[in-house]
Amino acid sequence: GGGSVLPGRLVRVGNKVISTERIRAVVERILSLRSGGMSQQDVADAIGVDRSFISRLESLGEIRKGRTMAIIGFPVANVAEIKSLAEAEGVEFTFLLTEKERWDFLHKKTGLELFNEIMALVAKVRGFDIIITLGSDQRLKFLEALIGKETLPIELGASPITKDVYVDPNVLRRVVRELRTLDSGEGKV
Repeated sequence: GGGSVLPGRLVRVGNKVISTERIRAVVERILSLRSGGMSQQDVADAIGVDRSFISRLESLGEIRKGRTMAIIGFPVANVAEIKSLAEAEGVEFTFLLTEKERWDFLHKKTGLELFNEIMALVAKVRGFDIIITLGSDQRLKFLEALIGKETLPIELGASPITKDVYVDPNVLRRVVRELRTLDSGEGKV
């Protein structure tokens, strides 16, 4: 027999006993150093591995290349479905609310808390390269002005919208994938 799984996240391979927990800790350290700005070579030297190992590790885990993407919008009926789609497509940040969540967001805070939270959200969203916004015609213009950079608006209807709107996941998936294709230089602009 070649290998077996032992209790406590240990794996026997031939005459070696390997800790999956140790592997996970080293991988997390590597990715933490890389995301902190260290070069592959510097991380390899710090960990004691070849630079090519760092490169291969990143390739194994890579979801996509290209610019960062965020999706924000309200009032969305199928928030969980759209968040799940966004995650599966490698979208780094989503902020989606139902109509009830939108009113809760507004009414369960003092004016200062609301202002601070909105400013923090705007600052975070501004850091993304591509920002898809979902909302009413008026809200979309307001969001673009507030964010202070061009967004890709998807109109959910005329203002004011007072009920949750179902967002077609297939349409949104096509938009995200088309943006990715253009971003990677595979598509024609």
